[in-house]
Amino acid sequence: MALRPPSFISGRAAPQSGLNVLDYEIADEMASALGRAGRRVEETLALLRAEALESEARPRLLRAAADAVHAYFIQRELCGMRRHEAVIREYDIPKAVLARLGAK
Repeated sequence: MALRPPSFISGRAAPQSGLNVLDYEIADEMASALGRAGRRVEETLALLRAEALESEARPRLLRAAADAVHAYFIQRELCGMRRHEAVIREYDIPKAVLARLGAK
């Protein structure tokens, strides 16, 4: 992604090429997709936490939460964020969900 300094730093306004505009649009869409994926993680984890441990719906909710977390991790990696430890703590992702992703 190309970044340009503000015009007051460079002394003159840098020309906006179509490529720079496209880079900004791509970055904007990546950020939006990451936000949507994060909200989906929050929603599925809230549903999972609200369900009783012995409930018949729990395996389905566990699978949905694992799918949402997996998609979120992929989106983070596409944005260049490779480490997920802080996110796991922040969302308090259960070990059962992480185990479905292959985590130990």
